[in-house]
Amino acid sequence: MKGWLVYLILVLALTVAYFIYKSLPDFIQQGGPLIVLLITLMIMVLTFIIERAWTLKQAGGKGSLVQFVRKIKTAVHTGNLDEAIEACRKQGGCLANVVGAGLERYQALMHTGMPKDELMDETRRAFEEANALETPLLERNLIALSTIASIGTMVGLLGTTIGMIRSFRAMSHQGAPDAIQLALGISEALINTAGGLMLAILGIVMYNFFTQRVDSFNYSMDETSFEIMQLLQHQKGEVRG
Repeated sequence: MKGWLVYLILVLALTVAYFIYKSLPDFIQQGGPLIVLLITLMIMVLTFIIERAWTLKQAGGKGSLVQFVRKIKTAVHTGNLDEAIEACRKQGGCLANVVGAGLERYQALMHTGMPKDELMDETRRAFEEANALETPLLERNLIALSTIASIGTMVGLLGTTIGMIRSFRAMSHQGAPDAIQLALGISEALINTAGGLMLAILGIVMYNFFTQRVDSFNYSMDETSFEIMQLLQHQKGEVRG
C-alpha cells in the first residue's frame, strides 16, 4: 500500500476503535485506554489480511494453474509459441506474467540470427526480470502484518504491567487493601493480556500462512521457468510464432 493510504487507514482504525471501545461491556472497558490501541491494531491486521488474501487470489490467475502449466508446456514442446503466449495472457496472475515475459522475449529474438546460447541467456534474463517484479507484489505488507503482531504482544504486556502496578498499589494501603482498585488492576491486566495474545496469534498465524503461499508461488515460478527454458533449449523442428 502507499504510505498515505496506510496513514489514512490508521486514522480511520483509531476512530472506529474508539467507538467500538465505548460500546463494549464495562468489564472490557476496565482494561483501560490501551484497549483502544489493541482494537486499532486488530483492525489494521484484519485490513492487511483481507488485502493479502485478495492479492494472492488474483496472483493465481484464472482457472487451474496445473492445467495452465500443462497447456503451455505442451504448446512450447510442439513449437507453438503463439498459443503459449496467448494462454499466458488469458490466465493472468504472477506465474503467467513471468512465463509470458520469457516467451515473448524468446519469440521476439529467435528470428534475429542471434546464436542459441545468447538467445537463451536473453530469455533467462527476461524470466528473472519478470520474477523480480512479481515477487515484491506477493510479499507486500507481510512485514507490516508481522510487525503489528509483535507490537500487539508488547501493548498487551504493557497493559498487563500497568494493571499489576495498580493492583500492588491497592494492596499497599495501610489496613485492608482497596478491594475495588485491586479488582480493577487485575481486570486491566488480564484483559490487556487476552487482547494482546489474540492479536499476536491471529497476526502470526496469518503471516505464516501468507508466507507459505508466497513461497509456493515463487517455487512455481522458478520451476516452471526452468522447465520452459529446458523445452526451448532442446526445441526440435520449426518453432511457430
